[in-house]
Amino acid sequence: MSRRITHHHASVLLLFAVLISGCNTKSPTSGSATASPSAAKLTIAAASDLKFALDEILVDFRKNEPGLNVQVSYGSSGQFYSQLLNQAPFDLYLSADLDYVRKLNEAGKIVPGSEFPYAEGRIVVWVRSDSTLDLAGDGTNALQDHAVKKIAVANPQHAPYGRAAVAALKHFNLFDKLESKLVYGENIAQTAQFVESGAADVGIIALSLASAPAMKDKGRFVAVPPTAHPPLLQGGAILSWAQDRAAAERLRGVLVGPVGRAALQKYGFVVPGE
Repeated sequence: MSRRITHHHASVLLLFAVLISGCNTKSPTSGSATASPSAAKLTIAAASDLKFALDEILVDFRKNEPGLNVQVSYGSSGQFYSQLLNQAPFDLYLSADLDYVRKLNEAGKIVPGSEFPYAEGRIVVWVRSDSTLDLAGDGTNALQDHAVKKIAVANPQHAPYGRAAVAALKHFNLFDKLESKLVYGENIAQTAQFVESGAADVGIIALSLASAPAMKDKGRFVAVPPTAHPPLLQGGAILSWAQDRAAAERLRGVLVGPVGRAALQKYGFVVPGE
């Protein structure tokens, strides 16, 4: 079955630690429509594939909201979902799987009517620049090359991109052949770490990460056809205990507006209506 990366790679993983670290400690409040000026804070639980696009969006948002302390935690959508069922201290949830948002709605955990789709994700097969694999010629069949010993994918138990990767491998009749070579990242950002660092020979990762400055000059990739896996429909919602609903609504407006759509498209996302 699958294997996990050992402590040998711990120092390398620090290079991308910002992608998977948590960063907020506030306690949930009753969810008033606005927060007092002295406590203006917006905390976001965001899927790891959003790291670069959302950070770019937040540059202008923070400039336009000088009195608002915006904090983002990036991680696995499924793990965030489990935490939010227990009312984890976040105001806005941006998931890589719209189904998690819908389930939170059914559980009464989000502000009614605040659910929104913002993008559809894409996956790619990515290798470092020094790899001998012929992605351009072989496509996904390059995963069967004898030189491939480890293939990094996100954990399908709680990472939507991991489920998409497994579905694609099954679509191409490769899963049974390659299952023993799979190494699982806790989220798609950690999966990208594994292959970028050399801990894995190849990875199936988000196009949004492969397109980012941290990786685009270090490797090459081939797109996985979106027909090879269920759609990666992504969406968000405001949590019912949000400390500042108004601020969360303003950011939601930016995400689905021209600025947000442009940033998401820049990193390979397909936005609604396109």
